[in-house]
Amino acid sequence: MLANITAVGKYLPKKIIPNSYFEKRLDTTDEWIISRTGIKERRKIGTGKASSYMAIKAIEELLNRKKIDSNEIELIIVSTITPDMQFPSTACLIQDHFKMKNCWGYDLSAACSGFLFAIETASNFIRSGKYKKIIVVGVDTMSSILDYDDRNTCILFGDGAGAVLLEPSEKYGIIDCKLGIDGKGGKFLNMPGGGSLNGTSIKTINDKMHFVKQNGSIVYKSAVKGMYDITEKLMMNNNVTNKDIKLFIAHQANRRIIEATAKKINLSHEQTFINIDKYANTTAASIPIAIADAYSQNKLNRDDKLILTSFGAGFTWGSSLINWGINFE
Repeated sequence: MLANITAVGKYLPKKIIPNSYFEKRLDTTDEWIISRTGIKERRKIGTGKASSYMAIKAIEELLNRKKIDSNEIELIIVSTITPDMQFPSTACLIQDHFKMKNCWGYDLSAACSGFLFAIETASNFIRSGKYKKIIVVGVDTMSSILDYDDRNTCILFGDGAGAVLLEPSEKYGIIDCKLGIDGKGGKFLNMPGGGSLNGTSIKTINDKMHFVKQNGSIVYKSAVKGMYDITEKLMMNNNVTNKDIKLFIAHQANRRIIEATAKKINLSHEQTFINIDKYANTTAASIPIAIADAYSQNKLNRDDKLILTSFGAGFTWGSSLINWGINFE
């Protein structure tokens, strides 16, 4: 029994932040940002709204497409590093909004690899036979943890949410998944403030410890190697070649990282999906948003082989092989 993606949904805030916004306040240019990252614009959620709002909107689109009632959902797994608050979980806020009577859920934190960690978890719940309808959401409000005076980070991220519905199938779904972590990389990409080590104080605020910190060059090199190595292992273990892959969807962190990884796997431009130019890095939302975009653009049809791969803070990484099970509507 496989866990099959049977519906998708996404939500992007209406507010668009173009590169020109950063030209006015930082030592950078539109040309420099595009050449280094591939990003042209990103989205930002409005004041008073947060991750649960975007996740709910993505789930609403998913439920409407599938034409099912929210009470049919048995489990919600929310991948995020920017929950509305430390507790209760974002999953609880979503469940309360829909008044779901028959489900439970929780949040999962694995940064940019969170969605892959979450669908692997959901896949095993499905394979066990205990649950038949699970929603996995990737959502992040990155604008809430960005220092807009830090050129190394603020240009890279955007807000958004993506969701998938997983159901059992004999033929379609997640064939295999490989995941990994290496805590030695934690010092190169993190947010030092706000946890139990550096609780919120005047000092942590003044020291800007509640914002994303990144060593870009080390993360770049580690991401290309990490995503390539795990994807190569996945393909070899399943006797899959580059010619078998219809679409390669990598975490949308940097266009050069995506293209370098795809090149090492010998994948063509047509096999490589990229939408970072429109949304920037939406962290846990990146891959499910890309899946929703690829599906809506008729780039995926039943029996297509799809590879998802990611790399994120932790360090965390992973790769999933999927036999796609939805025909384009």
